[in-house]
Amino acid sequence: MGPMERLAHYVVRHRRRVFLVWLALTIFGMIGAGQVSKRWAQDFSIPGYSAYETNQRALRTFGTGEQMPMVLVFHDPNANPITVGPSADPQLAHGIRQAILAARKANPGSRVSSFYSTGSDAYVSADGHTTFAEVYPAGQQGFDFKSTTPDTLAAVRKAAPPGVQTHVTGILPLIEAEGGANGPSLGLEIALGGGGALLILLFVFGTLAAVVMPLVIAATSILTTFGLVWLLTYVTDVSIIVQFLIALVGLGVAIDYALLMIFRFREELANGADVEEAITRTMKRAGRSVVVSGSTVAIGLLSMIILPLPFIRAIGIGGMLIPAVSVLASITLLPALLSKLGHRINSVRLLPKRFHAGEYVDTGFWGRWARLVNRRPALMAAIGLAIVVALLIPASKLNPSQAQAANLPGGGDAFVGRDVLARAGITAGVFEPFMILVEGNASPEALSTVVSEVNATPGIVGAAAPRGLRASPPGSDWRRGSSALIEAFPNVDGESTAVRPIIDSLKSDALPAAQAKIDGDTNVSLGGAAAEDRDFVHAVYGTFPLVLLFVVVLTYLLLARAFRSLLLPLKAVILNLVSLGAAYGIVVFVFQQGHGSDAIWGVSATQAIIAWIPLMIFAFLFGLSMDYEVFMLTRMREAYDETGSTPDAISLGLMRTGKLVTSAALVLMFAFFSMSTGPGVDIKQFGIGLAAGIIFDATVIRALLVPSLMHLFGRWNWWLPPGPAKLLRVQPSEPVPETS
Repeated sequence: MGPMERLAHYVVRHRRRVFLVWLALTIFGMIGAGQVSKRWAQDFSIPGYSAYETNQRALRTFGTGEQMPMVLVFHDPNANPITVGPSADPQLAHGIRQAILAARKANPGSRVSSFYSTGSDAYVSADGHTTFAEVYPAGQQGFDFKSTTPDTLAAVRKAAPPGVQTHVTGILPLIEAEGGANGPSLGLEIALGGGGALLILLFVFGTLAAVVMPLVIAATSILTTFGLVWLLTYVTDVSIIVQFLIALVGLGVAIDYALLMIFRFREELANGADVEEAITRTMKRAGRSVVVSGSTVAIGLLSMIILPLPFIRAIGIGGMLIPAVSVLASITLLPALLSKLGHRINSVRLLPKRFHAGEYVDTGFWGRWARLVNRRPALMAAIGLAIVVALLIPASKLNPSQAQAANLPGGGDAFVGRDVLARAGITAGVFEPFMILVEGNASPEALSTVVSEVNATPGIVGAAAPRGLRASPPGSDWRRGSSALIEAFPNVDGESTAVRPIIDSLKSDALPAAQAKIDGDTNVSLGGAAAEDRDFVHAVYGTFPLVLLFVVVLTYLLLARAFRSLLLPLKAVILNLVSLGAAYGIVVFVFQQGHGSDAIWGVSATQAIIAWIPLMIFAFLFGLSMDYEVFMLTRMREAYDETGSTPDAISLGLMRTGKLVTSAALVLMFAFFSMSTGPGVDIKQFGIGLAAGIIFDATVIRALLVPSLMHLFGRWNWWLPPGPAKLLRVQPSEPVPETS
């Protein structure tokens, strides 16, 4: 008797004890879910990377430097310029200065820069009729920041001189205007995901007990996971993002595992087994699949600890608890509930029985589909590969980056201000200026040297060392003790690919040259949002090959042991990577290139996919989509051991798991698709990437490529020679001649 059978007998005989343990865990989880909301970490640190460290030192010295600036826009279409000079209107200039001071007052602790504190023409349009000012809010970034954009706009318009058009724009105001700063509506997403899952379960099982059971397991798993994460927050920081993953990924995963177990339990009952025997067989086969599936999901999430980013590591550690708890609930609590219900799992029918008749025979859709694949395996494989190639083409154009200001979708004053700057010929680089931190010698001569070197850098349209504004302590905005900040504007958007050589040139040439001309105790370093975003991309994707190697190797070894084969796990890993590439292609096609995103979500083409999205899609999708491979191949291996025929194994495997895999994929798809109701573009991209990837994997990969390729590989699917089998501690598997 194997470990799963022993566990099954223990659970059945001590189900009261199992119920009490899970009841206690659920109550603890309910308490934890309320307490953990006060302990989420909102840290997005990139320790050891130069731009991040520069911004943090600026934050400690000046109280600002981490948040991107708001951009005040002043435009007067009249004949006189609005700045200063022989032909300027002094009253307009004075009024705009007062408006800038009002904006600073509306943002306590902020620092500001403009033509009036620098004298630099970089802040003024060529015709002199448009100027802008930068307002850097105090404090750190976070999900709970309170927007000051409405108050700032009201203060600026109240103080601005008559006839001058005023706007408040910038990356954060633009995101706020399109709704992204408010965060996703978690309650609505859970309701939509749960409603979709309920509908699928209704059509899968058709009886009240079978429909309710997966929802009970999901609720128990989600609450328990919140309780465990609450404890985890006392050991390490856990990102606030984890709460959304627990709710939505936990919902989908727990229902999927419960669905697999109940599906097999009802099949065993239909085949004449008594309740305890049916539970034992279910645990031996489906329970083992659940453990393997949960392990693959956990491996994908665990891989994120390799990345040098604390908040992503925390997401990996916290997220890993999701499949772990779901697996434990599915192989302990669920069998206990099934032993209590027994044959009543089929009672209180909600749909006519004809919807579920023939689930386990070859006369249904999946039986016909299996015969078609076995008759035309090469054709089916070719069709599947053609679809994959069509999606891998856009995937090859993936641009992991923040969207440029010009590509952010939405409307309102922030977008009007953005367009006014563009029409005036002012560079989009003002949305994410470079910050150069000078430490150790902030003398006027030293700052002048740095400004000269930066201005001479190709791609820089202007650099200046702003002075303190009137009505504030002299120099307090930009100079503090022996430190000072210099502002510089690139001639392109800070998120464009063209900004990268400018950043490299500043880091490797201009700033070292300036530092060499000043005394040896001075440190000159580059900061700002654009430079830090480049650091983030390097931190994530520079280490990504190690993450990929870690996941592929561990998954291969796990599946080789589970399937007793060298070829099947290799095929599974390769097809999973193909499925992942296809998911990237869908996200690129929809959001980066804008095919349908505007019509469905009101989001025009962004020309980029937010940098953390591809990483998170990989971490979750690789393991989740592998679930379906495990469900199918476990059943096919079981059928092959009984029949010795690969075509029969394919047919039986598809007939027994086709409906299960499709239903499980639809449950997860609803859970992830509900995320796209969140207002942020990042949440939309993440949700659609996962939803599209899951449904693509369950159809094209599992229904077309997996069975057709297995048919073509024939007996070599099942080959595991004695040497590797000994290392994996399983029985070897020698392919035998196929039976007819």
